Amino acid sequence: MRPAVLGAAALLVAALLLGGCAGVSVPLPAAVQPAADIAVKTGAKAVRASRPISDSEEYYVGRAVGARILARYPLYRNPEVTRYVNEVGLTLARKSSRPHTYRGYHFAVLDTEEPNAFACPGGTILITRGLLKLCDNEDQLAAVLAHEVAHIVHKDGINSISQARWTEVLTTLGSEAARQYGGPAGQLVSLFEDSVEDVFKTIVVNGYSRSAEEKADREAINILRKAGYNPGALAAVLMKMQGKEGAGGIYRTHPPTQERLAKVQALAPATPPTGEELVRAERFKKLEF
Repeated sequence: MRPAVLGAAALLVAALLLGGCAGVSVPLPAAVQPAADIAVKTGAKAVRASRPISDSEEYYVGRAVGARILARYPLYRNPEVTRYVNEVGLTLARKSSRPHTYRGYHFAVLDTEEPNAFACPGGTILITRGLLKLCDNEDQLAAVLAHEVAHIVHKDGINSISQARWTEVLTTLGSEAARQYGGPAGQLVSLFEDSVEDVFKTIVVNGYSRSAEEKADREAINILRKAGYNPGALAAVLMKMQGKEGAGGIYRTHPPTQERLAKVQALAPATPPTGEELVRAERFKKLEF
């Protein structure tokens, strides 16, 4: 496991042991108590394993997923493009039905020609230079980002964690262990690795279900309208992706079926560009990807 991923997993363990409280600075202990000892001392005092994943836990899982993605694709070191994508993305996130997440939304560009985008749980959205190049204008970029924001709104990534696995994690941790050790157990990190792997496989390898994609499309259209972007831009992007399911990248993980495209077109038919849309398009053209 790469150090960045290990560090994020350890932070997640610490956050769970402290109850997932927002705003808590988590000092990691020098010594690590074996998971077996924690399990023995916890006994019947184990935390209730049926509760949902909290926002802070979602953030730490997303941080670990992001670290895995960054191990595969480097960041694009262009402050102007990064700032621009963040401005567009944050405008959209504020108009979503989940405008605030634990520690907020963050957007970054990956330095690869592969067209793709990833919504890491908790609010980190990564888009590649290849997908930026696929977009013709700012409204199409907004459509891509709005769709990824929608996945975070619906918690599609975090919900891909096996419920049985998360139950095992929460059962292993307990209030007695938290009081005695105040930090992560080494063997517990592997449980979180598996949880992170569930999410990573969903957003990077396998993709979401058709139902999740269609729900994200509907949310994205609402976000685009509220933010003042052309909602018809989503159909324009999907049309570019049509018929390229075997090409890898976003074509594999977000394949637009004809039925899905038809639903998007019905919800947001194409319209002539407004003056503001043309201004945004010119702004988009000035950027170098």
